[in-house]
Amino acid sequence: MPDQLDWVVRGPQVVPDPSLPDRVTIYEVGPRDGLQNEDAVVPTAVKVDLVERLLDAGLPYVEATSLVHPRWVPQLADAEEVLAALVGRIGDRARDLPVLVPNERGLERAYDLGLRHIAVFASATDSFARRNLNRSLDEQYTMFEPVMTRARAAGMRVRAYVSMCFGDPWEGDVPLDQVVAAGKRLMDLGAEQLSLGDTIGVGTPGHVVALLDALNDAGLPDDVLALHAHDTYGQALGNVAAALRHGVTTFDTSAGGLGGCPYAESATGNLATEDLLWMLEGLGITTGVSMPRLVETGTWLEGHLGRPSPSRVLQALRP
Repeated sequence: MPDQLDWVVRGPQVVPDPSLPDRVTIYEVGPRDGLQNEDAVVPTAVKVDLVERLLDAGLPYVEATSLVHPRWVPQLADAEEVLAALVGRIGDRARDLPVLVPNERGLERAYDLGLRHIAVFASATDSFARRNLNRSLDEQYTMFEPVMTRARAAGMRVRAYVSMCFGDPWEGDVPLDQVVAAGKRLMDLGAEQLSLGDTIGVGTPGHVVALLDALNDAGLPDDVLALHAHDTYGQALGNVAAALRHGVTTFDTSAGGLGGCPYAESATGNLATEDLLWMLEGLGITTGVSMPRLVETGTWLEGHLGRPSPSRVLQALRP
């Protein structure tokens, strides 16, 4: 039997499915969505190292941090320091790293830092909008409109997240047309991509297909959509497979499966980057991401967090 390192390098046996896309983009959210849910504040130097390691692993998008007020997310209070350090380490490339911008004040901070890629975080439900944004479902768009308009005018790329797409812990089932309305409104405001959040991980493959069909019918094609899956009920990879077969080719993941949502206690970890990569490699789908480097990074991160990762692949391949 090969040793662990050989197995990491070799990866799964490849059995391509010609009906699936031949390339997928993995959008890494660990440094932001992963670390914001940690009980302890991770040192700035570790955050900087994490972003650089993930970039070195070949991830094309690494969401570096959030320009939110420190009172709301103290774990990311060092956003400016992280971004300044990254500029010093990797140069102008750091200004293309996506960052979450909650409001106009956050956008001004992004301007000051010379950033070129932002994201906004909306809700498909009124309950979560009030808890996460202190706005009603309709009021959130009033907050996002000037942010997105000004960002696009400045030549920035704008991504929009819409959370609670598959269920809400306070409201229960979320109607498809409610999610479609939220997503369409964000795209109409100027987002170039819409990330569909299964925030509490209750989605199932049939539900994913139904929502994607509804979004397509409303004029939003698969190539502007992304899936942000959580693995609360073990459904994340099944949901990704359903979206992949539908035609979606961008998926949000978090290194080591870290993260959740500080405003929804039932939201457990994101889909682990390693777990998605293993499935995609087995299908012969190109990502440009190095599994050995990803495993090395996940193992390194475990040491800094002082606990094992929930990623099943990382557990299996840990050197």
